[in-house]
Amino acid sequence: MTKPLRLALFDCDGTLVDSQHAIVDSMTEAWRAHGLGEPDPTAVRRVVGLSLVPAVAALLPGLGDDLHVAVADSYKDAFAARRQRGVLEEPLFPGIAETLDALEAAGVLLGVATGKSMRGLRSVLERHGLTHRFVTLQTADAGPGKPHPDMVHRALAETGVEPAATVMIGDTTYDIQMARNARIASVGVSWGYHEVPELRAAGADRIVDGGAQVAAAVLDLLEGRR
Repeated sequence: MTKPLRLALFDCDGTLVDSQHAIVDSMTEAWRAHGLGEPDPTAVRRVVGLSLVPAVAALLPGLGDDLHVAVADSYKDAFAARRQRGVLEEPLFPGIAETLDALEAAGVLLGVATGKSMRGLRSVLERHGLTHRFVTLQTADAGPGKPHPDMVHRALAETGVEPAATVMIGDTTYDIQMARNARIASVGVSWGYHEVPELRAAGADRIVDGGAQVAAAVLDLLEGRR
């Protein structure tokens, strides 16, 4: 008999790749472009995972939608400029390549659900030679961002996988909340931008401390070992 399809959905920033320096530096340039001084780097890392305009709005509450959009546009320009200059740093976290190998060997489909733009996501995956490994790429370009479940729903529709056979892997409470909203299991990773107690409180089914532990946690959840 054919095994049912199974899917592991990964967040990108803070889960697959460490992009915090590029994000903080680009946001700092965006703030300076509008005479806003400099953002708190910790605060910037806290909103990684949200769609860009909501992230800017969380950093600059009460300053108006027009300014939020303008700062978001300046951020995109700064990020793109770093990419064009060849100074964009988004290294893979240790153990991620091995995790993808292990999940593929177990017959699990791979996907991404991220607050990045599709352009940014494709760029980082191409840089690491990973594009061909993911069967579904979901960004907030086409609908609501995290923690809304829309990206998960679209991934399931594209792949034909059932919610019960899907696991979300992410480093922020937005990832865990999205998984809960979509009624799928979740693995929180400790090396990203939100703290482990927050991930646990948000309802993560598993917490892992290294990339090499991800595949085992995902397979446990897919096999019903909560």
